[in-house]
Amino acid sequence: MRTRSAFHRTLAAAGLTAALAAVPFAQALAQDADAQSSGSMQSANQTVPGKVDDAWITTKVKSEFATTKDIHATDISVDTTEGMVRLTGKVGSNMEKNRAIQVAHSVKGVKSVDATGLTVTAATDSP
Repeated sequence: MRTRSAFHRTLAAAGLTAALAAVPFAQALAQDADAQSSGSMQSANQTVPGKVDDAWITTKVKSEFATTKDIHATDISVDTTEGMVRLTGKVGSNMEKNRAIQVAHSVKGVKSVDATGLTVTAATDSP
């Protein structure tokens, strides 16, 4: 019974990771199309390969959050610009906030983590 439950959690985490991976790359490609239509290959001083790198970092941080015990990934938003990860949202404790910062720092390509947007609130009951 435990093996089946662990298998389902692993399968769900893999599915979530795959779903999260597709979104940033589609956004980067859409931004590239916008830049080409406006006649400029750069937008906000960042090239398309840089945007793809940032999209990959964002996806990787989100997937790490989703598979890390003690982090409620659905309550944390991740945004990456030029390797700097910005975390916003709500966490249940300072311990969860520190863990989120630690996990984000551990992702390859992350230059810094700004967690000033993470607010510590009382833990909510989850089903």
